[in-house]
Amino acid sequence: MTSRGPAADGAILRLESLGKRYRPDGPALFEGLELELRPGEYLAIMGESGVGKSTLLNLLAGLDAPDTGRIWVGGTLLSSLSDDDRTLLRRSSVGFVFQAFHVLPYLSVEQNVSLPLELMGVARAQRVPRIARMLDAVGISALAHRQPRELSGGELQRVAIARALIHEPRLVLADEPTGNLDARTAAATLSVLRSQIKAHAGAGILITHSLTAAQSADRILILDGHGLKPWVPAA
Repeated sequence: MTSRGPAADGAILRLESLGKRYRPDGPALFEGLELELRPGEYLAIMGESGVGKSTLLNLLAGLDAPDTGRIWVGGTLLSSLSDDDRTLLRRSSVGFVFQAFHVLPYLSVEQNVSLPLELMGVARAQRVPRIARMLDAVGISALAHRQPRELSGGELQRVAIARALIHEPRLVLADEPTGNLDARTAAATLSVLRSQIKAHAGAGILITHSLTAAQSADRILILDGHGLKPWVPAA
């Protein structure tokens, strides 16, 4: 049974007084985080190493539980879900893009992109045209039958983006997706990621150390031990 509440007003993501500690009796990693994302919003979060950026992504995905506060994804309170229900929510409503790609080496490009749809039980007749459209959207249609070992880093990241977005998730979480790419390839990859999030009216969060990467987003927030603060350009 799920609990629906304030985020049912149309917000894709809402954080209320979110906090996480290093250990139950230890200091806070962060606390008091407040955030709302609505359809079409693309946010970048920056912060120094160790402030909890990856931990925050794990919380948003329901892979970890906060010590204080609440997280709503698409109107559903994560803490109200069982482990199995959180898995189903991730499978249907969340897309992940990682620095290390996590493309399966023994599957072709087309097969990698197809995985989320297969896990959701989408019939092959429906999968095939969707995959073709997505590969075209991220510019790798010609690579559909290639193996990952035949691809460049930029191509592999486009495969990862296509796989993350093929099921049209409400929330896309990207953790340093351009960390292994050169500047030109990174810029092109971020452009694809942004355009596809916008095209599917989802919401996206980009975690990055790079200000250049962060500036591809609609707005930038800085995470520290006191919360999320708007980034202010240097004078």
